[in-house]
Amino acid sequence: MAKKEETISLIDTFSEFKELKNIDRTTMVSVLEEAFRSVIAKTFGTDENYDVIVNPDKGDFEIWRNREVVADEDLDNPHMQISLTEAQKIDASYEIGEEVTDEFNFAKMGRRAILNLRQALASKILELEKDSLYNKYIDKVGTVISAEVYQIWKKEMLLLDDEGNELLLPKTEQIPSDFYRKGETVRAVVARVDNKNNNPKIILSRTSPMFLERLFEMEVPEINDGLITIKRIARIPGERAKIAVESYDDRIDPVGACVGVKGSRIHGIVRELRNENIDVINYTPNVSLFIQRALSPAKVSSIRLNEEEKKAEVFLRPEEVSLAIGKGGMNIKLAIMLTEYAIDVFRELEDGVDDDIYLDEFKDEIDSWVIDAIKSIGIDTARGVINAPRELLIEKTDLEEETVDEVLRILKSEFEEE
Repeated sequence: MAKKEETISLIDTFSEFKELKNIDRTTMVSVLEEAFRSVIAKTFGTDENYDVIVNPDKGDFEIWRNREVVADEDLDNPHMQISLTEAQKIDASYEIGEEVTDEFNFAKMGRRAILNLRQALASKILELEKDSLYNKYIDKVGTVISAEVYQIWKKEMLLLDDEGNELLLPKTEQIPSDFYRKGETVRAVVARVDNKNNNPKIILSRTSPMFLERLFEMEVPEINDGLITIKRIARIPGERAKIAVESYDDRIDPVGACVGVKGSRIHGIVRELRNENIDVINYTPNVSLFIQRALSPAKVSSIRLNEEEKKAEVFLRPEEVSLAIGKGGMNIKLAIMLTEYAIDVFRELEDGVDDDIYLDEFKDEIDSWVIDAIKSIGIDTARGVINAPRELLIEKTDLEEETVDEVLRILKSEFEEE
């Protein structure tokens, strides 16, 4: 009865292994041979005189043992040697010094050996599955995939692909307004594959600029065909994005091609990104012009560039300043991200007004630490503060709104008095 159970156990081992995905025949045979040899060597001290033949298609195997014929009285190691008497029972023609090959019944090694075999195989199978998963997804980094929501946790979601592989979508890689239920399908880009301690984790992202880029490639044939190139992308996920595109064919309008007739091409992308507002602009290597386009819809009056420090001072009419900054400072943030220039926005000075006062002159009315905070962002005169957008002063100086308003009141009253 024990032998039958052991045989069934071995057959189960093969059937489990045969069902594995993405493992080629050569690897399968090699792993099975290695597992058998490992158990034999562990049991007998060596496997060098054993031949293991595996047939995974049929789910069977053969093990042949090679032993040297020795005189009966010289038999020391029955696993490496066979006595002349025993050898001649197999074939009367055997002589001392010859080699006898006979089939070895692995099942006779007992349950422990079979258990060791299954454990060795299970360990190797797990390793192969991890290698297979890593190799599959390391080649997919930067591509968009669809997966099903399997589990939702506070900090991340667990998704399953078509083959049941586990993928992770961290909360930090989800658009703030994303909301999914178990069983729903999610589209995301493969952001990276972590492989710490040979334990691959596939990390997806819906907030990456790469996701937006891939969606445009899927929706705009000219990008996919290489006629239009995406040069730069800046995103505040779920809120707003700016994308700079360039055409290598003068007959193609890159912005029009990306937006589509009546927005037909961009609508699908906007829906996928939870109504993220997307501005498409023409890329240009002319930095000054690129900054002007990046600050759209605001109209820039003039720009002063410092290309070494990658800084730009932008001057606009008063009514254009709020457009340049945008709601919550979003427009200027995206322009800075897109152009990779630090942009300071200023109101144009009125004609004929060139008098100014250094901030240090106001130390009797404004605390020194407040003046220092304003000077730290590169503004050291009264008119410089008055002409700078209020929102910019609050954001860059980290001063309270009330403090900034009080400073503006003091400075403006000085010029009104004049």
